[in-house]
Amino acid sequence: MSATGAGPATPILEARDLVVSYGAINALKGITIRLMSDEIVTLIGANGAGKSTTLRAILGLVPPARGEIRFRGASTSGVPTYKLVRQGLTLVPEGRAIFANLSVRENLEMGAYARRDRASIDEDFARVLRLFPRLNERIKQTAGTLSGGEQQMLAIGRALMSRPKVLLLDEPSLGLAPILVHTIFEAIEEIHHEGTPVLLVEQNANAALKHSNRAYVLETGSVALEGSSADVAANPRVKEAYLGE
Repeated sequence: MSATGAGPATPILEARDLVVSYGAINALKGITIRLMSDEIVTLIGANGAGKSTTLRAILGLVPPARGEIRFRGASTSGVPTYKLVRQGLTLVPEGRAIFANLSVRENLEMGAYARRDRASIDEDFARVLRLFPRLNERIKQTAGTLSGGEQQMLAIGRALMSRPKVLLLDEPSLGLAPILVHTIFEAIEEIHHEGTPVLLVEQNANAALKHSNRAYVLETGSVALEGSSADVAANPRVKEAYLGE
């Protein structure tokens, strides 16, 4: 699959020299990251490194003090979050943020609220249930009664119902049992193989590096290391700090 835009070298999503401050605290200190249309890219780092802030800035939820974000070749400056979502930039937030009082089916339908293409919506609904058969078994169940892993499947499934051009995932494995972590990452790979590029923030560095093409290591708001996921995983500093070796 070739990249979107002015040729194969054009990223589908790029943040250049991004600076974000919360009061006197510089959360991001001029980071540059890119995502090509055929990639899963992961951001790893300790708590407070700036990983989630990066996703929030990309989606326009926090304003950058400096820098530029480009999505599908165009600057997102001044574009409100809801328009970015409608253009295909979709975030699955940390903590899932499902509608606990709605059923699984209703949650999935909420993901397609801005769409009018009924036939394609039905196709995507069937796709989500193929990807996560557990949701099909729970389709009428109230979302708040699902297990943590099932809620994460639902959050990703709801995001897919918007037919994203880029999927942003914030800590998808947080709090999940190892077997469910494996299930979630297998699904992320399948989503990628079906044509959706993924930018992944993840504290489980082992899983993130195993299931991605490239990686950025963030430390206190700066990119400390970048490269192929295999090269980053082999770095002695990364092994010691993030892989428990």
